Amino acid sequence: MKKYLTSILTAFCLSALALPPALVGTAHADDGKKWTHVTIATEGEFRPWNFTKPDGKLDGYEIDLIKYLCDHMKVECTTVVQSFDGMIPALQAGKFDAIISGMSATPKRQEVIDFSDSYGTTGQTFATLKTDDLAKLPLKDEVFSLSSDEAGALDALKQLAPLLKGKTIGVQTSSIADTFAQKYLKDVVTIQEYKTTEQHDLDLKAGRVDLIMASTAYISTAAAKPGNEDFVMTGPRFQGGLLGRGSSVGLRKTDPELKAMFNEAIASAKADGTIKKLSDKWFGFDVTPR
Repeated sequence: MKKYLTSILTAFCLSALALPPALVGTAHADDGKKWTHVTIATEGEFRPWNFTKPDGKLDGYEIDLIKYLCDHMKVECTTVVQSFDGMIPALQAGKFDAIISGMSATPKRQEVIDFSDSYGTTGQTFATLKTDDLAKLPLKDEVFSLSSDEAGALDALKQLAPLLKGKTIGVQTSSIADTFAQKYLKDVVTIQEYKTTEQHDLDLKAGRVDLIMASTAYISTAAAKPGNEDFVMTGPRFQGGLLGRGSSVGLRKTDPELKAMFNEAIASAKADGTIKKLSDKWFGFDVTPR
């Protein structure tokens, strides 16, 4: 028996030596994937984070940031457009390698995908028309954290509830505004979902919804667009908790090496002032995560 086992072991070792070096390496601990090309998905309809110009080219805060991150990581990057509500399934299906599209790293999303460190955060707030009574919602510009002071945030929502009762709010499907509304406002308002934020903007102007909810940065940018002069932010701003820790790169859980690369590049962008510079360019205020 001992002689038989020795013969098997000898044969196994000889066959391993005969294998090409690349295949022999698979028999040892995985050293991690070496990334030279990364395909990144963005929505292309979420100003100022990302948007499509009339000539079909992408632009915005995240598009500029993608250029920096890819240069820093020394990888070739291809950016593709993907509808926001289908991004996570498409990422998991391998259609691209990363999501950079104003996607906040929320606990619910982290159940199915991984996230890099945050590269920007502005919080969520409401907007309505200047002529609407909702333009005078209380607690305007006050910030409430669902992480560090959920009780305070819930008290704020109680103050808003009588004023919002029976109203219709527009949110983007699968967005954190949608998640927030479904959890905290579904018994107070009618929630109308839209494929893009630009669609709920149009319905707000047309009077088909009473208010919308989106990121503070998005609403401030939308209000500055021609034709949206009647847009006005109203009520408090909410952060943290189910709203997540800010916009982050969405990644598959099976790609830890890529996550580490993005984290290092994002840390560099924070340290050298790139995120602040791009913040000032696209938002008019600093969105650097603290």
